[in-house]
Amino acid sequence: MNPAKNKLLIAALGGVNEIGKNMYMIQYGEDIVVIDCGSKFPDESLPGIDLIVPDISYLLENQEHVKALIVTHGHEDHIGGIPYFLKQLNIPVYGARLTIELIKMKLKEHGLLRDAQLHIIDVNSTVSTGAIQATFFTTIHSIPDCLGVCFQTPEGNVVHTGDFKFDMSPVKGPFPDLHRMAEIGMKGVKILLSESTNAERPGFTPTERNVGEQILEAFVKAEKQVFISTFASNVNRVQQIIDAAMETGRKLVLLGRSMVNVVTISKELGYLDFPDDLLISPDETERYPSEKIAVLCTGSQGEPMAALSRLASSKHPYIEILPGDTVIIAAGAIPGNERNLGQVINNLCVLGARVIYKSGSAAGMHVSGHGSQEELKLMLTLMKPEYLIPVHGEARMLYQHKQLAESVGIPPENVLIINNGDTVQVESGGVSIGSKIPAGNSLVDGLMIGDIGNIVLRDRRHLSSDGMLIIVTTLSKSEGHMVASPEVISRGFVFVKDSEELMGQIQDIVNSTMTELSESQTTQWSLIKQTLKDHVGKFIYQQTKRRPMILPIIIEI
Repeated sequence: MNPAKNKLLIAALGGVNEIGKNMYMIQYGEDIVVIDCGSKFPDESLPGIDLIVPDISYLLENQEHVKALIVTHGHEDHIGGIPYFLKQLNIPVYGARLTIELIKMKLKEHGLLRDAQLHIIDVNSTVSTGAIQATFFTTIHSIPDCLGVCFQTPEGNVVHTGDFKFDMSPVKGPFPDLHRMAEIGMKGVKILLSESTNAERPGFTPTERNVGEQILEAFVKAEKQVFISTFASNVNRVQQIIDAAMETGRKLVLLGRSMVNVVTISKELGYLDFPDDLLISPDETERYPSEKIAVLCTGSQGEPMAALSRLASSKHPYIEILPGDTVIIAAGAIPGNERNLGQVINNLCVLGARVIYKSGSAAGMHVSGHGSQEELKLMLTLMKPEYLIPVHGEARMLYQHKQLAESVGIPPENVLIINNGDTVQVESGGVSIGSKIPAGNSLVDGLMIGDIGNIVLRDRRHLSSDGMLIIVTTLSKSEGHMVASPEVISRGFVFVKDSEELMGQIQDIVNSTMTELSESQTTQWSLIKQTLKDHVGKFIYQQTKRRPMILPIIIEI
């Protein structure tokens, strides 16, 4: 699909019908601007995959027209894919101060920082890329330095809200800029791309200050050590945890690389405020009584290698959770992480800890960073868009957002529910669904990106479900018959010592099959291997109702 003259195209390359991996595109003529480049973690259907990032095939096809990447804020689902993006397409990146610092941290790990073109912007900045001009407005989320973006184009203004809530008593930092939003709405918004995460939740999302009050109360009541886990990037919550530690006279230990990095960066930028002597290293905890220790750690999603999981398994070298300690999980479980988090909580309870973990309960240890129904309607009322594209949510959330839009007067035909890869085109004032462009998932496995396809995943699922059987046969190069008994090796199929009879029967099948092939003078290795797989596979299924991956290996001597 080539850039079209005098036509505005809007597309989601990630973040529609899913939570995470956000990436959107604005294109006018030969100018393309990308918004966000996030990542998400794989589920159990993707064995061995480390990360999922957006497919940027379309951008690579038109790379000479891609002018900028604008990042709305520093959460992983908005910046996690940037290193993999810049490896393939090194373009200028624009973001607020904290956002850029978090991106720098990622690029440094990937060895990309030296060549990156990073630019700090704020609400007074303007980014011009040919026919597209971007200005910004302040939004409130669960991380500082969040920006909404207004794109001025010849076909009208397009607004992307980023993630937002209308918290009118934020812990620290600016208020949501309602005046700027209303001003943008008064000038006219052709299309609004607005997040839909909490479109199913009625009312308003509670203020983050409520969490601080509950955290302080828990710290006051705790008789021994306090362990608290939250997202490292939730800087406002981290500040409230720091305040609770100082008010109760506790020293604070940071566990987890991302927590240490984010706290260090946020303090340098002035987003966190605390005295230097508040922090102690893990090996210093023995110098203080247990009631004077608080531990702030990563792992609120039950990640196996994170600090909280190691503590719950008693595998940390310096700190251990003892009976009577208090453990607070100050985050809600991301869909798909419930099982891992549940196991961590179980382990903590076995250790005798008092675990506080239910968000939205009387404990109140977590509130969402996303606006609920009344806030989504407020955004629509301020922006007054002619058209709405609900984004950043699963299908049910997008359709609920559509109903909210209709309730504030937007005609149902002007709410466009799209999928990743769909384009919305605006030409001469008319708005319609255009043709599709490539979009989807690129899978990261180790240092490689995009080389794991459906066939490899199918094999991995096959191996994970039924295991593998390796059949090694040795043939005479001159005569073509076997010169040694076949060797049958099981990996994840059966335990050989407990299945000697079955393994012997499989060897007999291999012997008889190879004899038949030799008598028919079959010499093509591919045919020999396929015949072995067919005969052995049929026998195994008859005996066990399993279908292991069968891998014949022929050695010629």
